[in-house]
Amino acid sequence: MTKNSHTDLARELGQGIASGQYPVGSLLPTEFDLCESTGLSRYAVRKALDALQELGLISRRKNVGTRVESSRPATGFTQSIATVEELAQFGARHVRVVRSSEPLVADIALAQELGCPAGSHWLHIASLRRDGQGHARPICWTDAYVDAIHADIGALVRQSPEVLISSLIEARYGRSIARIRQDIEALCLPPDIAHELQADVGAPALRITRRYYDAADKVFEISRSIHPANRFTFSMEMNRSKE
Repeated sequence: MTKNSHTDLARELGQGIASGQYPVGSLLPTEFDLCESTGLSRYAVRKALDALQELGLISRRKNVGTRVESSRPATGFTQSIATVEELAQFGARHVRVVRSSEPLVADIALAQELGCPAGSHWLHIASLRRDGQGHARPICWTDAYVDAIHADIGALVRQSPEVLISSLIEARYGRSIARIRQDIEALCLPPDIAHELQADVGAPALRITRRYYDAADKVFEISRSIHPANRFTFSMEMNRSKE
């Protein structure tokens, strides 16, 4: 089972733990065995195991091995996203539950928030994100704004809850993602969003705004996701420049 990255391996092992393939109390394959079976380096295998350990799914002890401690994450989710492909994989794990879908014209206030021209036309899709394996509480609330020329994507968005909207646009219209700009800010949960997320009004949260640009450097989707602080950790790795 050759894997492309430590993210793939972490996902497969996590699914194996959740499904009972690796029951609580059992040991996962050794690092050497995982390297042999996946074709990944020992460094990549260790990164995958680190991710599972941060979620509270496993423990690792010298001369004992990697033991399964829980079939569900202890708290929230940790997600490292470095590429468009990894973002799509995140979408596959966390399915969308559409609350509303309607055309919208950006007024001055919304245009300032989104960084788009006032009077621009969008398809507004409001939805919850839930764990694809049935986690009890929602992970986040998302307001997605899609270029109005793709307004008929709304039905497909409901039919394919595990696929990112941007990926659906790529597949249907051939409008490929060239780059994504992401901004993260802290805020307190407003009453309406707190109710949907089954969280306390005013509780701390993270809002992630992503702008999807095509090859002509034009924005065709803007998404704003609000995550309660205790349910999501966004991790990022930085390396020193070699120049």
